[in-house]
Amino acid sequence: MIGGVLGFIGRHWRGILLWVLVAIGFWWSVATFGAGNVLQVLFLIFATLFQLAFAILFVLIQFVALFWFLGRGRVYWIMPGGETGISFKDYRGNEQVLEVSARIVTLLRGVRDFKRMGGEVSRGLLLIGPPGTGKTYLAQAIATEAGVPFAYASAPGFQNMFMGVGNLRIMMLYGKARRLARKYGSAIIFIDEIDAVGTARTSQMGGGMGAMGGMFGGGMGMLNTLLLEMDPPNVDTSWKARILRRLGLRRGKAVQPVVLTIGATNIAEVLDQALLRPGRFDRKITIDAPDFDGRKDVIQYYMDKVRHDPDIDIDRIAADTVGYTPVSIKYLINEAAVVAHFEGRDYVSYTDFSEARETNEWGLRQPIRSMNEKERRRLAYHETGHAIAMALLQPENKLYKVTIIRYGRALGLAASTPLEERYTQSREEVLSEIKVALASRAAEELFLGTGLTGVTSDLQQATRLAMGYFGFYGMGNSFYSYLAMPTGLGGIDPDTKRRIEALLDEQYREVKQLLAEYADEVHIISERLLEELELHGEEVKEVLESRRPQREPVGVAALTGYSSGLALGQQSNGPSDSPGPNGNPVDPADNQVESSEEADEKSDS
Repeated sequence: MIGGVLGFIGRHWRGILLWVLVAIGFWWSVATFGAGNVLQVLFLIFATLFQLAFAILFVLIQFVALFWFLGRGRVYWIMPGGETGISFKDYRGNEQVLEVSARIVTLLRGVRDFKRMGGEVSRGLLLIGPPGTGKTYLAQAIATEAGVPFAYASAPGFQNMFMGVGNLRIMMLYGKARRLARKYGSAIIFIDEIDAVGTARTSQMGGGMGAMGGMFGGGMGMLNTLLLEMDPPNVDTSWKARILRRLGLRRGKAVQPVVLTIGATNIAEVLDQALLRPGRFDRKITIDAPDFDGRKDVIQYYMDKVRHDPDIDIDRIAADTVGYTPVSIKYLINEAAVVAHFEGRDYVSYTDFSEARETNEWGLRQPIRSMNEKERRRLAYHETGHAIAMALLQPENKLYKVTIIRYGRALGLAASTPLEERYTQSREEVLSEIKVALASRAAEELFLGTGLTGVTSDLQQATRLAMGYFGFYGMGNSFYSYLAMPTGLGGIDPDTKRRIEALLDEQYREVKQLLAEYADEVHIISERLLEELELHGEEVKEVLESRRPQREPVGVAALTGYSSGLALGQQSNGPSDSPGPNGNPVDPADNQVESSEEADEKSDS
């Protein structure tokens, strides 16, 4: 006993000496100044220390509160119960995607049974597709069908100006998801625009701007945290397990709760490979715009939600909306209802849908009432060139409308729609597209005797197609691809440029010859455009069909877009020899180009 006391004193003699000195000083002060004065001094000292401790504590609380507020990202949690009202019966347009999703739901519902047979439930599902194809919609439907908690988070919302806050947000999100998964059996986290935090790590990210980005909440820190949370070590992080582990009572293998991460992006090629490996994003589903049958399903679904003409042709609407996503179709049907409402009707017709589609694709209809006759005539011949080339050279398309009324920034346009779904193009179809693009300049030179500035977008389109003809599609007797170059344009050398120009010149000569042979029809359609401002494709077709028996048949090459190799000597002798609307030559002096900005002159559809 005595030895233990002496050992304690030996180990703590400094502290004991300090307390003895404090006691001696206290009693000396009491004996010298009196007990009241000493208590006042001690009270003052303790009050000062308390105020200092309170100030420190207040600053810490403010910092913790601020950090907690900044660390709470904009995450929406939806508990089981069908709050969103979205299920598999609401997802239309892609049965194959729905089938894969149904399998995932089955696994989430029967986690215990699936694990009992030795399987592991997928931890990640990556949805890849253009905007508007229904990635978020599908994730909500999966959560509703599975009957599990669903978290909606936007990846850019994890970013913060303070380093580490984004990491904290991700850890908090997955921590809550695991707690809910223990309660409900599983949970789903949906991260939209996941490329904002999942972009591939490169050697340049380690320093320079990468380090600067890390200081302000960017860099690759959040990606590392996301990788760890998606595939964590097999450790139970619940409070109960931590207490048992501290007491040395934790035994047995930890069982991780099932948390399915669903990511959505339209640029999957930029994601880090560690994020795409099995064990993280196990499954990948590409969701594209629906095909014809899928669009019919989507259109019927949304059309049933509005009052509409019972005779409306769903097939016709589906044919008019090639390339449209489900979200775009939903928007168009709603806009058609708006048009019908302001027209004084309580139901949607095909005309309302067409008007809504034209506004969506071309822009607001804004006629220029003050445009003079010369400008209108220029636009009429320019657009007629496009329209006739479309009608004669593209049998796979239907000429929809030709107009000289301003839509958006386009002073006029000629538009066509595919007759059926197309996924490839032949050599002849590519050449016909080049001819259609160049038909406007051919019409200007043939029938106006000049060239206008409105062909800016036409020449851009024709040149792009010619580049693809040689450098992308291997149609010009060469398999050399520009896409093999880092920028995709490495093959544009002087020789290739000459080949492109030669192809453009050849297609221009051919379409110019075609319009010269159909000169009467060009004048008739242009005059009708000047009178009516707009013509539907059927009206243009009627003019071409009614005049065809009165003329010599055009060669197969001109009608189908095959390269015929016409020589310059076979072309028309020039605009002055081309008959005008009344059978008289057009005077080039009446068609001089007036100065105007290219952007306001024309932007063809």
